[in-house]
Amino acid sequence: MTRDPLLQPFALRHLSLRNRIVTTSHEPAYTEDGMPKDRYRLYHEERAKGGVAMVMTAGSASVSRSSPPAFGNVLAYRDEVVPWMARLAEGCHAHGAAVMIQLTHLGRRTRWDKGDWLPVLAPGPDREPAHRAFPKVIEDWEIERIIRDYADACERMQAAGLDGVEFEVYGHLMDQFWSPLTNALDAPWGGGVENRRRFALEVLRAARARVGPGFILSIRFVADEAHEGGIGADEGVAFAKAVHAEGLADVLNVVRGRIYTDPALADVIPLGGAPAAPHLDLAARVRAEVGLPTIHAARIPDLATARHAIASGALDLVGMTRAHIADPHIVRKLAEGREADIRPCVGATYCLDRIYQGGEALCVHNPATGREAALPHVVAPAARARRVAVVGAGPGGLEAARVAAERGHAVVVWEAAGQPGGQVRLLARTRRRAEMMGIIDWRMARCAAHGVEFRLNAWAEAEDVLAEAPDIVVVATGGLADGAGVPGDGLCVTAWDILSGDARPGADVLLWDDAGDHAGLQAAEVVAEAGGRVEIMTRDRSFAPEVMGLNLAPYLRNLQPRGAVLTVGRRLDAVRREGNRLVATIGTDYSGWTEERTYDQVVVNHGTRPLDDLYFALKPLSRNRGAVDHDALGDARPQPEWEGEGPVLWRVGDAVAARNVHAAIHDALRLLKDA
Repeated sequence: MTRDPLLQPFALRHLSLRNRIVTTSHEPAYTEDGMPKDRYRLYHEERAKGGVAMVMTAGSASVSRSSPPAFGNVLAYRDEVVPWMARLAEGCHAHGAAVMIQLTHLGRRTRWDKGDWLPVLAPGPDREPAHRAFPKVIEDWEIERIIRDYADACERMQAAGLDGVEFEVYGHLMDQFWSPLTNALDAPWGGGVENRRRFALEVLRAARARVGPGFILSIRFVADEAHEGGIGADEGVAFAKAVHAEGLADVLNVVRGRIYTDPALADVIPLGGAPAAPHLDLAARVRAEVGLPTIHAARIPDLATARHAIASGALDLVGMTRAHIADPHIVRKLAEGREADIRPCVGATYCLDRIYQGGEALCVHNPATGREAALPHVVAPAARARRVAVVGAGPGGLEAARVAAERGHAVVVWEAAGQPGGQVRLLARTRRRAEMMGIIDWRMARCAAHGVEFRLNAWAEAEDVLAEAPDIVVVATGGLADGAGVPGDGLCVTAWDILSGDARPGADVLLWDDAGDHAGLQAAEVVAEAGGRVEIMTRDRSFAPEVMGLNLAPYLRNLQPRGAVLTVGRRLDAVRREGNRLVATIGTDYSGWTEERTYDQVVVNHGTRPLDDLYFALKPLSRNRGAVDHDALGDARPQPEWEGEGPVLWRVGDAVAARNVHAAIHDALRLLKDA
């Protein structure tokens, strides 16, 4: 029997959990018509198959029509949710995992123009900055109805065969009542602390009365808002004790902070570069003083941190949610002695930001997450071995090499640079994003385990590739930073030049950002941290539109105190030299207005152009002439068996067009998984 603290069983009342690792409530936005259908089910089943003790679904499921779905929420107020949740529960139970669901009323944390276009409700009139809706101040008859809605939703989940439910008591309606920062009501629902927490307690009482003592109830609650005038740790502990005294909860899930703005949310859910488990101390205090089983999940990205949380007695169950988005088989690999094989969470938080940007959670470097019906987390061996040549050792090229090698093929990789990594190596030069190198390091380790041959500092020409007599060639040569495409842009430097150190930051810098991605903001950080004044200018109506809220927060925290200027709706039209200064002609897409401004340096972030000479040299010599069956690719089906002479030729990532890390890896997995 293993002595690893993480693999010890745990009794949650009558529920026997097989280990101490869980996925906590989160909303991947995979619902269809508000229902957790096959995509939603397969996502959670994969984590159950991977060995977690419990999957906590939804983040959160809406209990009422007056809580319109803001981010793909499960609609727990509809009876038709029961059979879908029953299928999910049966699937996860079959793999040995317990199943719960988080329920909520979003209160003001949504928008009135979602769902049925009903007024947003809250115990006060102030809007939530993140979702921007001005709420209607809730009335007594609405309070009574919503309490019933919570109980009804609990009954549905019990009927579906779930093991329990969790109530969201941070940021959403229950917390909005409890927090003095958001509750503007008078007694009996507002004023003193007893009145403010009355709504949450009445919901819990109604739920317990409806489902009885044999159904697990949890609260995920803010034990400390970490904000002047808000709920403090003493009040948080007192609330938990009151819940425990009445038998209204069987387990506590502890949170610190507030989520009403992007930077506040980034403190609750810390990104890469932040300290590991920054709120573990609070969770440990709650566990020690309240005496209920305790869960916590805030930047616990690896097993070492998780093991400390359990072994030290801080927690009973440790949430590793983002880590399981990166690798759903963490527990299985741990139990099999393969901890080194775990695909790391690199803290990109693409998973969460992508929900708002693209309407679905995706992992920056595991494209199978959320696509379990079509893409494998474990690559199957091929029926026959082939020779595969890959040119380029960025994320797309390394994924192609990894997948091909795990299929059993003989793989050789050329890389022009002295080290693998491509553009990831550039973005990881920023200390806060250094963990992104995990994308490269993990793939290099997998390639090494399968005997991939690497040729570094090697520029591959067509004849070099063909000399290997490959069956498949993957061109993953990436792209090169593009100029501004305006008169005088030869006087500019690129964001790449700044990030690589090839160009020193100026003292007075215009950063023309026509891509709106991380590279522009990272270059601006380098300039600002070197003491330069930087103006970030974009023709877009908002700056850095490809960088969503959670990732934007640390950039602004760094740039704003250093005097960075953000200018939107302006366009760089030309650059000329005047003495030792540069004169930038500034225009706009909205009128004929122009002006001239002078700077020491103009930095351009204009994306990349494909480095595709090799691809076009190989194209006429290939069997498929570089063609890709897009129907097969879109459906993640095998590519056709092309007839003719020469190798099959594919290109991936920025060698096709400027996109992102996820796109490059997704390309490679889809093409190579069946090759």
